[in-house]
Amino acid sequence: MDYEASLKKIESAIEELKELNKTIPIIVEGPKDVEALHSLGINGKIITIYKGMEIANFCDFIAANYKEIIILTDWDKQGWRLCKKLVKNLKGRTKCNTDFHKLFAENTIVKDIEGMPSSIERMKEKLGNPKFPL
Repeated sequence: MDYEASLKKIESAIEELKELNKTIPIIVEGPKDVEALHSLGINGKIITIYKGMEIANFCDFIAANYKEIIILTDWDKQGWRLCKKLVKNLKGRTKCNTDFHKLFAENTIVKDIEGMPSSIERMKEKLGNPKFPL
């Protein structure tokens, strides 16, 4: 892995995500994902997928309340499935941005959001850069 190129892409994406999240909510899987995003400086509206709620009902809630969302589920097998289900259920009702999901999956050495802060720190250490936070 080219740590320098990946780190630049990740840091740029985090900055873009911070800006977009001022007006567009992010959907994540759980509370630890929210904590990880907060530690990265992403502090806008973050919605966790409601455990126990059918995905269709969750999507109805999202569609009724938001014109656009950013889907940032984990990039393990379950996270990819969940992302696809959300996109499928929201199609034609709410614009779904999955760009960050794909970018983080391609450029990190972890499989989930909660591991990103420590992963970024390790990448910076390998490159001799100052420690995270940005």
